[in-house]
Amino acid sequence: MDRRRCGVPAGVWDWAVAVGVAALLVGTGLAGESSTANSDLLGYALLAGGGLVLAAGRRAPLLVLAATGLCAVGYQAAGFDVLAVSYLVAVYGAVRAGHRAITVTVSLTTVFALHLTALVFQDEPVREAFGRGGGVLEIAWLIAAFAAGEAVRQAERRAEEAERTREETARRRADEERLRIARELHDSLTHQISVIKVQAEVAVHVARRLGEEVPEAMLAIQEAGREASRELRATLEALRDDDTTPPRGLDDVPALVEGSRTLGLDATLTIDGRRDDVPAAVDRTVYRIVQEALTNIARHADATTAVVRIDCLPDSLAIRIDDDGKATSATAPLPGLGLVGMRERVTALGGWLRAEPHDGGGFTVQAELPVDRTS
Repeated sequence: MDRRRCGVPAGVWDWAVAVGVAALLVGTGLAGESSTANSDLLGYALLAGGGLVLAAGRRAPLLVLAATGLCAVGYQAAGFDVLAVSYLVAVYGAVRAGHRAITVTVSLTTVFALHLTALVFQDEPVREAFGRGGGVLEIAWLIAAFAAGEAVRQAERRAEEAERTREETARRRADEERLRIARELHDSLTHQISVIKVQAEVAVHVARRLGEEVPEAMLAIQEAGREASRELRATLEALRDDDTTPPRGLDDVPALVEGSRTLGLDATLTIDGRRDDVPAAVDRTVYRIVQEALTNIARHADATTAVVRIDCLPDSLAIRIDDDGKATSATAPLPGLGLVGMRERVTALGGWLRAEPHDGGGFTVQAELPVDRTS
């Protein structure tokens, strides 16, 4: 039974097993008669310690394997002919953790040490018991513990593989659904919006050629058509993005800034420092932040210049984009979906993003993304 499903914390379960095994060993030692005169408190302490050390089996399975083996040899030398139950549990735990080869080596060494201890410290009946096949029984118990640990390990691996397969299947279905939505949007909306945009532009062009005043409503339709086309194109690209194309990142930011100059924006870029170990998610997010900020400046800020600065710090990447637009604290627009989505992505990576007007007019976008030293 899975203890997690029963609501029992792992630490409580480990201590329960450890105390139970310790009680079993001490009880067996008290019930039997020690075979030498050396039986004393040390022997009982080794019996108890061999069980209690199992509480650390999840964190240090190999250390517990060695400790229980030494305890077994110790209380054997103290005159207690008690089956090394704690060592069998430690074998199970070590094999379950994947340490099969080391467990075999330590177990062979422990069995040899137990036999040698019995021959040296135990009396004649115990030595005769070992000679009549007691060692074979111990090896059989070890094989059973090893097999149980390996069986559980394989079962857990199969469960993890099944979970991973389910996640991949769900991701593939989500990708298929995203592509289906993109195709439907393209088929149902692109043509109609294109027709509206073309018709509005033709009407405006004809009116101007005839010297007539263009109605404000027609100009609004023309601009709305252009904006709708851009937004629909961006939406379709996002829906079709299945991560098969090379992602854009920090290395692509210079080309992005250069491209913004074709829109009439005098943009400059400064990158201070250099990191070659930026995680992929952070790398993509840096590009998206700069892209979203420059797009908003070109569309809405009525700005002529933009300054992009990226600082590669020891533990983070800091991004700042400033423009000289007309935004003030009184006239700043509400954040659009692009900035809201970007803030959510930055927060998910453990960073922060701030977008607000700055003193003297203009807008500032600042973000900081943590970079793990071990990434």
